[in-house]
Amino acid sequence: MKPDSNSRAGEKFQRLVEIMARLRSREGCPWDREQTFATIKPYLLEETYEVLDAVDARDWPSLSEELGDLLLEAVFLAQIASEERLFGIEDSLDAITSKLVRRHPHVFGSGDARTPEDVKKRWDEIKVEEKKERGAPAAGLLGGVPRSLPALVEAERLTSRAATVGFDWENAEQVLEKLDEELKELAQARTAAHPRELEDEVGDLLFVLVNLARFLKIDPEQALRKTNAKFRQRFSYLEQKLLAQGKSLAEASLNEMDALWQEAKRE
Repeated sequence: MKPDSNSRAGEKFQRLVEIMARLRSREGCPWDREQTFATIKPYLLEETYEVLDAVDARDWPSLSEELGDLLLEAVFLAQIASEERLFGIEDSLDAITSKLVRRHPHVFGSGDARTPEDVKKRWDEIKVEEKKERGAPAAGLLGGVPRSLPALVEAERLTSRAATVGFDWENAEQVLEKLDEELKELAQARTAAHPRELEDEVGDLLFVLVNLARFLKIDPEQALRKTNAKFRQRFSYLEQKLLAQGKSLAEASLNEMDALWQEAKRE
């Protein structure tokens, strides 16, 4: 990174804003002009996951590029909002800088927070105070957790919020005991063979696993994403090995595929 890169960041960001405005103008790009809040949403989600993939791969050049793509989606949405006279990108920047200062009193004020847990608790408390000041109706402790989050993330956020008021297990061992209990209930539900009950029990089991991850300080969403990537890699390995033997997946036996899977694990 060049020594003056941070000092020039504002100029470069302004250049991106100007380019986006040009693309949306009458003299700009037909595709960019026809985009709306709704049509940009899929691209925003896609770019977010590409950022996560780059982080997981520790691919720093790709991460640099993907962060730029993600930043573009934010500027794109802000440009649409500006054209509709809703707000401008400067309002978004003001909002986040003010929020960061306000919610870090231990850095920018006289507050005290000695651990990451203290910071998280104070952040949530300040968030509630802000809503009261705005006259927003009380939504309860869990009201600020969006229902639109991925289910694993939502579960982690819900239980983390509940834990701030003491509604939690005392240690990971208690969570493991609850896991055993849920596994037994799932086995009983399988015997009953009631689809709705099975769904409930699988949901309960996943919920407990999310809590176990929280106690172990593991992000369950990222843990599952990494396991998904590992499965892709190993399955691709066995598929390529079979092709080298002149066999398709449909022609291979389970024993053959399992042997190659074990080989992939060793690789």
